[in-house]
Amino acid sequence: MKSEELFKDAKNYLPGGVDSPVRAFKPYPFFALRGEGSRLFDVDGNSYIDYCLAFGPLVLGHANPQVMDAVKEQLLKGSAYGVPTEAEIELAKDVIKRVPCAEMVRFVNSGTEATMSAIRLARAVTGKKKIVKFEGTYHGAHDYVLVKSGSGAAGLPDSPGVPEETTKNTLLVPFNNEEALTSLVEKKAKNIAAIILEPVMGNVGCIPPKKGYLEFLRDITLENDIILIFDEVITGFRIAEGGAQEYFGVTPDLATFGKILGGGFPIGAFAGRKEFMERIAPSGDVYQAGTFNGNPISITAGIQTLKNLDKKFYSELDAKGLKMRRGIQDVLHDASLEYQVAGLSSMFQLYFTTHEVWDYTQAKTADTDKFNHYFHTLLSNEVFIPPSQFECCFISKAHSSEDIGKTLEAMAEGIKTAEKK
Repeated sequence: MKSEELFKDAKNYLPGGVDSPVRAFKPYPFFALRGEGSRLFDVDGNSYIDYCLAFGPLVLGHANPQVMDAVKEQLLKGSAYGVPTEAEIELAKDVIKRVPCAEMVRFVNSGTEATMSAIRLARAVTGKKKIVKFEGTYHGAHDYVLVKSGSGAAGLPDSPGVPEETTKNTLLVPFNNEEALTSLVEKKAKNIAAIILEPVMGNVGCIPPKKGYLEFLRDITLENDIILIFDEVITGFRIAEGGAQEYFGVTPDLATFGKILGGGFPIGAFAGRKEFMERIAPSGDVYQAGTFNGNPISITAGIQTLKNLDKKFYSELDAKGLKMRRGIQDVLHDASLEYQVAGLSSMFQLYFTTHEVWDYTQAKTADTDKFNHYFHTLLSNEVFIPPSQFECCFISKAHSSEDIGKTLEAMAEGIKTAEKK
């Protein structure tokens, strides 16, 4: 198998043989050759119905012709300039038109850069140092948010190389728990600059907010001079034209974006109220910069992608997501199993646990061994999902009813196989 050979070779040159940890799975990951529509093709001649979609960006499917044609045209004009382009203004206007909180935008290169910069801005605006994040949420790989739970909600480093003094200002609470956050804010409000969250937790599977929870967050932050930051790197432009803030009707002060915004190319962005965003250099004193900020290739791909995302698009995508989740529920019912099917819009995940899943601790009750057998059975049936119980699956415009039907058949086999182990 060529993928096996490539993986052995890659381990000599790339740590763990991959360039991001979640891409690794045993015995070895397949190596991609190309993508087309809902399908991903590997170097060994296999094809898979893809629900990973590069971990979310490919909402139109692989190699969307409109996006690819626009990028080809831009490539002939150049790949980077180091000066502004008109296209940056066009994409910024579209983001501002769609996103409720967005009055100004700064384009960066990744979701990590976006959240790091939004936190810096929130600290500058409030003059306070501490931030609150939720257990199990992922906001990139920078030091301030790479933390795990510690005593008294204090953040302890989640990786060697992250100094404890860096994370001492990061406080953690469980998601969907009003009492825990209220208690923390009552004690620490005068020191808390921002609360940052994924409105739908997408890096511990897929956990939506309980009814009224986001409204609670908006109220408590306004009452205590705390900046509310929605990390919409995953939900942005996926669940509604204006992301989670439109979907749930709650407007934060700042929001971060990535993935879909770049149409399959590297990008990040943060946006928010003009009075805050004007603090960003060069108009203000909060420094943020990047050689590839507003890269014309990524900006072009983003413009073409957003042109496809209208209300009809989301209605059709929502219907596909509902069909998938109901189909999985039917499979579980037929097998007399009470595992948890989570998700909304075009996001979904199956948790191998009988516990309800509303936070990180509950998600961790899932049986990862069963998930592993399920994953490999799907793979053998030409269905690819993210290789972790604690990632989210995505549906694209390119997925057909036939794709979903074949997938549900594979899932039925995968669940049956998992139960035998």
